[in-house]
Amino acid sequence: MTDKAKIAVLISGAGTNMAALLYASRLGDAPYEVVLVASNDPAAPGLALAALEGVPTFAHPHKGMTREVHDTAMEAAVLAAGAEYIVLAGYMRILSDGFVERWAGRMLNIHPSLLPKYKGLDTFARAIAAGDSHAGASVHLVTPDLDSGEVLAQARVAIAPGDTPASLAERVRFAEHQLYPRAVADYVSRWRNPAWLLEQVRARALALPETCEQDSFGSAGFRAGTGKSGKYFAYFSDRPHGHDRIALLVKAGGMDELNALVEDQPDIYFKPAFYGASGWVGIVLDRPDLDWGDIDAWLERSWRAVAPKRLTRFLAIADEF
Repeated sequence: MTDKAKIAVLISGAGTNMAALLYASRLGDAPYEVVLVASNDPAAPGLALAALEGVPTFAHPHKGMTREVHDTAMEAAVLAAGAEYIVLAGYMRILSDGFVERWAGRMLNIHPSLLPKYKGLDTFARAIAAGDSHAGASVHLVTPDLDSGEVLAQARVAIAPGDTPASLAERVRFAEHQLYPRAVADYVSRWRNPAWLLEQVRARALALPETCEQDSFGSAGFRAGTGKSGKYFAYFSDRPHGHDRIALLVKAGGMDELNALVEDQPDIYFKPAFYGASGWVGIVLDRPDLDWGDIDAWLERSWRAVAPKRLTRFLAIADEF
């Protein structure tokens, strides 16, 4: 696949992390492209660098504006550029909760500490004062709580005897420029990463009552019920039996439904070579627009088809309330 995720980078100053992201995006098979560099400061030097490299830019000063109004202007530019993700790179603004919530799971930031240590400011001075052996940087998802989102990647940097906050910051900056492009690339391409997709399926399948995981013919399988009476209700397969996609196999309602799904939406559904004759349908997982709510529904439906009646009766009663 050649689809590249479109990212907008927000900066307030020199934009050195933005530059690292931009130049990394032009190497080999990078899974993202920078479609906008935007700033709250029209004089930010990073804007000139982005323009020199042919990247569209946008600037909107925040003085005299409420946080929400300024965020709306910035977001409008991001959307107009067609960005799917926002990456903060030295953007010195606290964002409104509404803006952050609208981009939940699609907004990343880099913070100069090994989170959860030292959220907020003066991270290097605090690490040195605490006698830490290492400082570093963390890439995390942005949430309304400051520096509290899921940590996606970290880089550790040793603290030298006699280090000052300034000398330590200079070395950490080198690490940031290596870390941020890799973390962004990994995150925006996770939808085609078999290990990540399997973890998502596993968590959902095993959250259903009395389920367990058991490999079957080299694929991760999920069974409902206990002991030898347990039956498979789902399989995760990386390119199953000649098919060239990563897929979830679940039970369809019958051959008529299976054939109709495959005919109507061949980019999503297929008839598995090994399981299709038994009424199993394959669902393509490595899609950037995958709706995990649909996967949840298919897993529960397939589980209900094979689970012991005592379990399905219990869920049926729960559904009435």
